Amino acid sequence: MARQPNILFIMADQLRADYLGCYGHPTIRTPNLDRLAADGTRFTRAYAQAPVCGGSRMSFYTGRYAYSHGAAYNNYPLRLDEWTIGDYLRPQGYRVALVGKTHMEADLAGFRRLGIDPGSGPGLLARECGFEPFERDDGLHPDQVVDPNLAYNRWLNGKGYPGANPWHDYANSVEGPDGEVLSGWYMRNSHLPARVAEAHSETAYMTDRAMEFITEAGETPWCLHLSYIKPHWPYVAPAPYHAMYGHNAIQPANRTAAEAEAANPVVRAFMAHEESLNFARDEVRERVIPAYMGLTTQLDDHLGRLFAFLQERGIDDNTIIVFTSDHGDYLGDHWLGEKDLFHEESVRIPLIVRDPRPRADGGRGRAADAFAEAIDLAPSFLDWAGGEARPERLEGRSLAPLLAGQAPSDWRDAVFSDSCFAQRPARITLGLDVADARAFMVRTERWKYVHFEKHPPLLHDLGNDPAEQHDLGRDPGHEAVRAEMRGLLFDWLRRRRLRTTIGDALIARKTGNAKERGYLFGVW
Repeated sequence: MARQPNILFIMADQLRADYLGCYGHPTIRTPNLDRLAADGTRFTRAYAQAPVCGGSRMSFYTGRYAYSHGAAYNNYPLRLDEWTIGDYLRPQGYRVALVGKTHMEADLAGFRRLGIDPGSGPGLLARECGFEPFERDDGLHPDQVVDPNLAYNRWLNGKGYPGANPWHDYANSVEGPDGEVLSGWYMRNSHLPARVAEAHSETAYMTDRAMEFITEAGETPWCLHLSYIKPHWPYVAPAPYHAMYGHNAIQPANRTAAEAEAANPVVRAFMAHEESLNFARDEVRERVIPAYMGLTTQLDDHLGRLFAFLQERGIDDNTIIVFTSDHGDYLGDHWLGEKDLFHEESVRIPLIVRDPRPRADGGRGRAADAFAEAIDLAPSFLDWAGGEARPERLEGRSLAPLLAGQAPSDWRDAVFSDSCFAQRPARITLGLDVADARAFMVRTERWKYVHFEKHPPLLHDLGNDPAEQHDLGRDPGHEAVRAEMRGLLFDWLRRRRLRTTIGDALIARKTGNAKERGYLFGVW
């Protein structure tokens, strides 16, 4: 019997697909991910199911759309009854662990209702999104009450960095001209090097911890979710990565004055956010984007170190490597900062999969144009582990046929994403109730349509306007297209897997045989 493959599930935070060399960026250096793509399959049209950390990650982990699992935004608790990757892989004999970030908020009310201890046994796994928390670190706000037991802070203390929160004071702060400590949360400081040595930075530390887990796991098949915090803000890179790129290495902003003048009311409200107003200024982009690129190259360098470690241990030939991101970053494109909306810069994600086994040779080195979604990873992992498919819960599909170079005839011809922006200032600007601050996206080969409650939709003709600079959502000549796209959204909403406790196959077996099962309906 063939050995079950290990699964190394790597996620960067807020990394755009087009900020990797293998995805066409002309100046960034990412040789290790480029080699991974050359030896695997690079998906050119992969999409997040929610363009924000929490909602996107919960879709990755559950294999379900954000509309289905409900935890669509940061700190929205994931229902206790939702299954995640660990629930699917542990019965197959896998050790399923986390090193890094999940952004998962536990359903503590559900724990209390059922009398489950969230601090031990199955309760601990459920509280940690189904992962064994080998090292969990979601990132800390500078004014947050710091957990004194946070491993990275304790480790930094042991390396000679004093204070209760060296994560902020050293790893994400810089020094001014007079030696004063300047917080990396202020983007004006992004051009300066972090106060921490590169070897002690978050990215280096999490890579080390991943190697420690792999060593400890030994011969047991494992799935490790290595989830890096960077290049997500604070946009602060350690030397030498802080100075690796200059403003001449960044790409021009994808935006026009006409786009701003004719903006959809919802997009216009997001353009008024502080991060958007700042990223609209060239001086901000020229200071922040080189740091973002430096953080990305640093990540790539440490992945090269990790990939070499797998080879040295002789397990790279039985380890499937998945690299992706939870969402993108506008960086000033479309006059926007952050994410939350559905332009390609925000919702399209990198997805590179290297399956070293011969079964994937047909797709090796290919750029796969088939639509992929974040929810495809959980069913892919289950497939690779040899488990039985769970279509009553999982809304994605295994990518295994595409890795073999075989596109199923019934593969999807559209992708979907949805968003809750109730906690964003735009909701107040727009005068929306919390329940109405929702948005739904459908993207087909040619069209991208975004539905907003109580406001006009967005429509982009990607065939003629791939940069998404011309909104046709209110154009009278495109009502037929909008109607067709609304129909696709309605079809999608009706087909969500909300009945998760019994599968279609069992229902089908029970159909029409009530008498055999002892139920006599209407018998004379």
